[in-house]
Amino acid sequence: MCSWTAADSDMVVKNRLVGFLLWQSVLSSLIFLAFTLTIVSWRSFTAIFISFFSFHLSQLLFSLSLSTILSPQPKFRRISPVLLAVAAVSGSLSTVSLCGVDGSVGFKGFASGLLYACFYIYKRRWVLLFPIIQRPLFFSFKMGIPSAIARALKLSAAAYLFSALLLVFLPHDFSTDLELGNVFARHIISYAAGFSVFLCWELTHHLHQVLHTKRFMFAPPKGSAAAETNPSEPLLAALEETSPASLLKYLAYLDLCMVCENNVDYWRRAAFFEETGETYKRVAAVCLRPLEQLASKLVQGLEGSPDDKTYLISDQLQSSTNRQNSKCSELMNDFQIYTWSARAIASLTAHSRKEDRFGVAQLSSSNAAVISTLIASLLAVEMLMGKKISLQPSQNLMGAFGTKSATFSAGRRDVRAGKRRGDPLYAKAYAMADVLRTSIYCIVSAFHQEMLASAKAGLLEKDWIASGKPPFGTRELLLQKLHLFLDFQAS
Repeated sequence: MCSWTAADSDMVVKNRLVGFLLWQSVLSSLIFLAFTLTIVSWRSFTAIFISFFSFHLSQLLFSLSLSTILSPQPKFRRISPVLLAVAAVSGSLSTVSLCGVDGSVGFKGFASGLLYACFYIYKRRWVLLFPIIQRPLFFSFKMGIPSAIARALKLSAAAYLFSALLLVFLPHDFSTDLELGNVFARHIISYAAGFSVFLCWELTHHLHQVLHTKRFMFAPPKGSAAAETNPSEPLLAALEETSPASLLKYLAYLDLCMVCENNVDYWRRAAFFEETGETYKRVAAVCLRPLEQLASKLVQGLEGSPDDKTYLISDQLQSSTNRQNSKCSELMNDFQIYTWSARAIASLTAHSRKEDRFGVAQLSSSNAAVISTLIASLLAVEMLMGKKISLQPSQNLMGAFGTKSATFSAGRRDVRAGKRRGDPLYAKAYAMADVLRTSIYCIVSAFHQEMLASAKAGLLEKDWIASGKPPFGTRELLLQKLHLFLDFQAS
């Protein structure tokens, strides 16, 4: 049996880092040559070669610093001083390489580097943002070039004004140097150099994002012996054995989600439904575990009790808003993992209706566990959004599809919920709720007839709600919410 080892993880990261550095050197060369041929074409060949080498050295220093701080999680690694120092040194060396040795030019580059590092930290740009649609590398990179140019123009203008303002406070002897020669031409060259450096940094950042968020297939080559015997083991090993905040963990969940949702790798999804059922149980476990943790920890973070039948978020927020927001923000650091987990297990469950030849999903009671976990997670996220979640008395009224109509009321929202929608935490909460609803509807649509039959026979709770204690709420609360989904009234 093959196993995912630390050497395999290191190889994936190493290959991507090497590819990033190679392509970054190509970008730096093109930008340097464009600047040299259009702005300072009067230099000698030796001076150009030395400048080219120093410019590449400065960009390599900046690229390596990016590789050390970029992470899939928003939690910063507390190395702001390092990034500030590296960006300042890289900016100073880059501008000197482009414009020649000059004290004022080096200082402007130093100030530009500090400004860019502050902007980078303030905008939390160290977070790897995975694209919604996976495109070929060339097209993904091409799409970000216009925004990189626009941002470089704005940053170079801001940095030029910032450095000029700082020069006012420098000693008089140093400032008079700026008035020698053609002042207008020197200002143009200085601004062009700043734009070239910022453009190089922006394209480097975009290239790093594109290369490191590209899907990696955790599977043996199709047609090999490993692909015929146990093609799921590398993916499951990466999901189970890698550290929670590592890039490999995120790439593994991305690969799992794409296998479950798309039909391109049908042979890999079919391997999940092998006869023993062990592979399916492991896949379900790695998908449901993050969602269960989300639901249970949200309750703890909001100081709620999952045993109560009524949850009033507004009262909790009035007492300890800041502390609760901090706890919930930490939970939402894994937002991408939660969304991939929900989408993957929902798609896999829906596909199991036609592709599960051995019935492993039903025999292992995974379908009930999936529905219960998804609904419990949705209720917990809705509580975070400010909804009043209450258990209402059942009424023997028939819904639009012949089910017993559930009287589930979202109730009155927190009066401050509308004001919080601009907050990143609540923006993620609303997005997470949409993903969970879509995932539940995906399963309900696939098993609608079976669920309707269970509801008419009074077996909906037995067949589709897990027997154990849910991570949030009660089984009755989950059943009422499921009735709303059956009538396509959940919102």
